[in-house]
Amino acid sequence: MSSLEQIEAIEKRLWNAADTLRANSNYASNEYFMPVMGLIFLRHAYSRYLAVRDGIEKNLPMRGGKTRKLTKEDFSQKGAIFLRPEAQFDYLVELTDSDDRAKAVIHAMETIEDDYKTLRGELPKAEYQELDNEVLGQLLRTLNPEELKRTTGDVFGRIYEYFLTQFADLKAHDNGEFFTPISLVSMIANVLEPTKGIVLDPACGSGGMFVQSAHFVERLHQKPSERLTFKGAEKNPTTIRLAKMNLAVHGLEGDIQKAITYYDDPHELLGKADYVLANPPFNVDEVDADKVKNDPRLPFGLPGTSKGSGKGGKGKAKDRKGKVSNGNYLWISYFWSYLSKQGRSGFVMSPQASSAGRDEAIVRKKLIETGGVEIMMAIRSNFFYTRTVPCELWFLNRAKPKKHRDKVLMLDARNIYRKVTRKIYDFSPEHLQNVLSIVWLYRGEEKRFLELVVTYLARTLDEANSCFKTKDEGEKEIKPLEDYSTALAVLRTVLQPFLDTLPKDAAHAETLKQLCEGQSTFTKDIHSFRTAIAKERSQWSKRSSRVASGLTSATKRMSPHAEASRDLVKNADLLYKLAAKLIEVCEKDLNTRNSDAWVTRDIMKARKAADVARETAVEHLKLVRYFHRQPG
Repeated sequence: MSSLEQIEAIEKRLWNAADTLRANSNYASNEYFMPVMGLIFLRHAYSRYLAVRDGIEKNLPMRGGKTRKLTKEDFSQKGAIFLRPEAQFDYLVELTDSDDRAKAVIHAMETIEDDYKTLRGELPKAEYQELDNEVLGQLLRTLNPEELKRTTGDVFGRIYEYFLTQFADLKAHDNGEFFTPISLVSMIANVLEPTKGIVLDPACGSGGMFVQSAHFVERLHQKPSERLTFKGAEKNPTTIRLAKMNLAVHGLEGDIQKAITYYDDPHELLGKADYVLANPPFNVDEVDADKVKNDPRLPFGLPGTSKGSGKGGKGKAKDRKGKVSNGNYLWISYFWSYLSKQGRSGFVMSPQASSAGRDEAIVRKKLIETGGVEIMMAIRSNFFYTRTVPCELWFLNRAKPKKHRDKVLMLDARNIYRKVTRKIYDFSPEHLQNVLSIVWLYRGEEKRFLELVVTYLARTLDEANSCFKTKDEGEKEIKPLEDYSTALAVLRTVLQPFLDTLPKDAAHAETLKQLCEGQSTFTKDIHSFRTAIAKERSQWSKRSSRVASGLTSATKRMSPHAEASRDLVKNADLLYKLAAKLIEVCEKDLNTRNSDAWVTRDIMKARKAADVARETAVEHLKLVRYFHRQPG
C-alpha cells in the first residue's frame, strides 16, 4: 500500500470514528461541526510544532550559559504555530474524566489567539461547553492515533481538508457551499501556476484556493509565505473562521474580510491582483442593479436587469424588478477587473454563462474581444458535494501571448472522472496531469509533456518490478506474485490428504486437472514476465530511451508487458475460482463431512490466505497497464 493510500485509510478511519461518536452523542452534524474542526486544527498545529521544535532548539543561541527560550517567531519562520504547554495536544489527551476538558480546550484556543492576531476571535471555544466531557475525551483520543505520530509531511492538513469534504457532504454548514471540491481547486491552481504575488479569492469559502496555490509553490521547493500574499472576502462569519483555521493548519496566513462582494471591495485591488481564483455562487438574481451600476469593477457594463412583471401583482418577477438578471457576469467582470497587467484568473462558472444571450452575450463579446480569455473547460455533473449540476472552469490571462490573442483553448473534460462514491466524482492524480499536459502543449511547453511521459513509463516499470518485490503497509517485504503462487500451493497441500482418498475419475477430477494445468502455466508466465521486465529495465536505463524519439519506441516496447500483466490478472483470478470450485465440488458431491482427511478450519484458512494474496498480486499487476496507458 502506498503512503497516499495509507493516509486515505487513516482519513476514513478518523472520520468514521468521529461520526460514530456524533451519532452516539445525539448531536446534529451542524452542532458537531466546529468543535471537531477545531480539534483537528489543534492536532495539526501540534504535529507541525513537534516537526520543527527539535531543529529550532538545536540552533537557539546561548547567553550566560543559558539557552534562550522558544518564541513565536522561531516557529513562524518554519511555517508552524508556537504552542504553550497547555495548548499541546498530548496534554489535552492525557486529561481524565475528573478534569474539565472543555475548559482546558477553550484555554488552549485562547492561548493561540493571544499569540496570533489573525486568529483572534476565530477559533471555536464556547462550542466545547456543549459537548459531554466523556465524549470530548473520546474525540481527543480518536484524533490522536499511534500511526499519525509517525507520519511526516502535511498529513493533518490533508485530514482537515478531508473532514471539510465530509461535512460538506452532510451539509453541516451553509448547505455545504463553503467547500469547493479539491479536484476542481487543484485543477485551477495548476493551470494558473501562482508563483509570486497577490492571490485574491473574493468568494473564498473555506480557503481551498489559497491552500492549493500554496501547495503549487511548495512543489517548487519554495515557501508559500515568502512568495504569495492571500486576500479573501466571504459573507459568512463561520466560514471565515473555517478559512482562517484552514490556512493556519497549512502554516499559512491570509487577510480575509467579511464582505458581500457585489457591494463591497474591502481590499481595493482593482488592477492589482496577480492571481484571482474563485468559485462564486451560480445564477444569482438578487443583486440590486442601482447599487452596482456605477461600480468600476464592471468595465463591460451591467449584464442586464430584470424588468419585473409590470402589473404590480405578486410573484417573483415583480420582486426582482431592478435586480441584475443573473450575477454570473458580475463575477466574471470582477475577476477580470481585479487582474494586474500580467494577472491571471481561474474560476468555476455555471455552464449557462458560456451560452447566455441578450445583455450577457454583449458582456461576453466584450470580454472575448480583449483577447484575455485563455481556456474554457467543461466538467461533468456530480463533482460537487451538494449539487449535481455540471460546471465549467474559465481561465483569463491579461498577458496572453500575441499568437494566442485570437484563440481560446476549449477542453471537454466531461468524460474524464473517477467515481468516488455513487454520487460523487473527482479527478485522479493522473487525470489532473493528463489534462494539464494539454495546457502545457498549447502553451508550447513540450518539455513538460515529455517529462510526464517519462514519469509514466518509469512508473510502469516500477509497478511491474513491485509485482515481484515491494513493501506492504507495515514496511514488511512482500513478493506479490510469488506469495500468491505459494498461497495456492499451500491450499493444494491442505486439500491433498482428502484428494488422495478419491478415485481418479471422481467429480472433482476435471476441475483439479484445470487447476494443475493453470498453475503450471501461471508459473511459466510469471517467469516470462520477470525476464521481459528485467530486459526492459536494462533498455530503459539507456539515455536514448528518454528523449522524444526514444519515448515513442519505449511506449511501443512496453505494450506487450502491459498486456502480459492483464493476462496474468485474468489467470490469477481464474486460478482462485478453480480452487474455490474444487472445494465446493468436494463439499457438495464427495462427502467431506465423513472424512477425517477434510479439515475445514485449515482449508478455509488457506483459502482466505490465497484470496488475500490474489488481491495483492492483482492490485500490483493492474497498475502496470494503468500507467502504461496514461501517455496515450
